[in-house]
Amino acid sequence: LLFLPCFCSRQPPHTLLHFSTFLDPSSMFYLHWDHKEKELMRFELHIHTNGWVASGFGPCGELPRSDTVTGGVFPNNSIYFSVS
Repeated sequence: LLFLPCFCSRQPPHTLLHFSTFLDPSSMFYLHWDHKEKELMRFELHIHTNGWVASGFGPCGELPRSDTVTGGVFPNNSIYFSVS
C-alpha cells in the first residue's frame, strides 16, 4: 500500500491514476487510486486545508485496527505527516 497525501488547491490535479472521486459534497477531499498488481495499490489524497487532516485505512471501515495518516501545514507553510 502506497499513500501519497498532497495539500493543494480546490481544483483536482492531473494524475496518472485511473480512478478518482470526491469524498465530500464541498469538493475539498479528492481521492485518486489505481492498482497495477494484485497486491499493490497506490492512493493519492488531495485535500484543500489550512490546518490538519487525518485519514485511515482499516479492514472493516472503522477506526479500531486501522492504519492512520495525519498531516498538516505549519504556520511557516512547512508540511508534516504522522503515520500510526
